[in-house]
Amino acid sequence: MMSLNPWPGMGAVVATSIAAMTPVFGVAALATPIEHGTGLSAAGFGLALSVFFAVSALGAPVARRVAGRVPVPLLLAFMNVAAGASLLLAATGALVVAMVIGGVGNALTQPVAGRYVSARVPQGRLSLATGLVSAALGAAPLLPGLLAALVAGPYGWRTALMVAAVFPVLSLGAAPLARAGVAAGGGESVARPRPASVRRVLVLWALAAGLATVGSNAVASYFVQIGTHSGLSTSVAGLMQAAASIVAIVVRLVAGGLADRAPHRNPAVVAVMMLSGVAGLTLISLGVPAAFMAGAVLAVAGGWGWTGLLLAAVIRLLPGEGARAGATVQIGLFGGAAVAPFAFGAASTAFGISATVLVAAGVVAAGAASLIAGARLQGPRTESPAPADSRGRTEPRSRSEAPAAGLADRGGVR
Repeated sequence: MMSLNPWPGMGAVVATSIAAMTPVFGVAALATPIEHGTGLSAAGFGLALSVFFAVSALGAPVARRVAGRVPVPLLLAFMNVAAGASLLLAATGALVVAMVIGGVGNALTQPVAGRYVSARVPQGRLSLATGLVSAALGAAPLLPGLLAALVAGPYGWRTALMVAAVFPVLSLGAAPLARAGVAAGGGESVARPRPASVRRVLVLWALAAGLATVGSNAVASYFVQIGTHSGLSTSVAGLMQAAASIVAIVVRLVAGGLADRAPHRNPAVVAVMMLSGVAGLTLISLGVPAAFMAGAVLAVAGGWGWTGLLLAAVIRLLPGEGARAGATVQIGLFGGAAVAPFAFGAASTAFGISATVLVAAGVVAAGAASLIAGARLQGPRTESPAPADSRGRTEPRSRSEAPAAGLADRGGVR
């Protein structure tokens, strides 16, 4: 019988999540040479990036249904193929078409991750698992940053994008590892009617994710360009982007691991991390190298380090509906990300980069307020997770709280 250890499959989910985001961050990291090479304006370039996130957000409802029915390894394979094709098309200069294809694959990231985590990961490791998914978002700018610094200069932006396409190919080979992560039948629990208060919490948290992502995505998408505006060279800014990605990965993994000790505090931690992003963006708006370097760490690591904790909170709010939980978070995340590149490009052209970054800080602050409002509406959480055994597993209090256990008990995996 195939092992039910969820962590190799989690590795495949994480690698594919990174690959799915590589097209947009790869193009964004090469903004200046691509604009010069294709003749696109800053607004036109931002619009192309926004297409990627718009497709990801608008495709979330369909992706939720697909993710609840199709075997996870097949979904991961499709996402990697879409990412590779997107990067190769972008290298030809067909940015909009490339971003549409990349966005279709990326639309599946959160629903697939939510389904896998909800079905296979023990309750005592839920935040750690979603922290891994969040770390994938933090790791996504790492490769593009290195390519901008080391490949684009001597060999050109087209070559850099083609080199980036190697990663989805490598990630494709890991997709079969997720076979052990889907129980027999593989489908989601049937959606149950939920109280109006829960629906309002979901709306407020999705809105919070969207608003907070506007600011953090603007920095992530235009990191190198903002860095050069602040006085750094392109190569140094590219290396800074890679360094910020590493910090972001560490923060998300540590936060996820610690959050499992007190999962009811996840919303409060998310709000604090969003506010750290506000502080980071405020520093970046000063437009000087030292402030940019400090602010970038806060904005990328803290200001966008909350995504995994929010996903874990929504999964706990919707037990047995992992794909639905992932889609809810994704609508907010990628809805905000769809607005950010075009809005930032247009606003920075009209008002300057520093003023636009400062406005983005205010938008993130509004997101933190929405998150806090939802947490207060949720009310006090009196339940606590069941004790974990030495291997991190927990005994569920009821079948409704651990749908995966019931499915796994009925037999094999696919």
